[in-house]
Amino acid sequence: MTQYSTGDVILARIRIKGRGEMKVRPAVVIHTSAGGDPLVYPVSHAPSWDQPSIPLTLHDFTEGGLDIMDESYVLTGQVQKIGISAVIGKKGRLSREAMEAICPESESR
Repeated sequence: MTQYSTGDVILARIRIKGRGEMKVRPAVVIHTSAGGDPLVYPVSHAPSWDQPSIPLTLHDFTEGGLDIMDESYVLTGQVQKIGISAVIGKKGRLSREAMEAICPESESR
């Protein structure tokens, strides 16, 4: 079983705001449970109008990246625990600075 770490950017089947259909989208891992299930923030191509959205660019990655030309946005108001079986693969890893902007409490980890 693949293990994911804080700062990994994965592709997973996620439902935004807990409604609508499941959609394959990028997500930022902010924590992993003892059982290996990631706790994530979804990533969207547009900022949210009703919750915090942190811009994400290719410069925020230390390895890999997303197939994006413009900014994407980490939806930090939508933390979700997803099953490891919902993960399709890893797209990259964010820099420490990017993670501090997305998840300030990660500075102490």
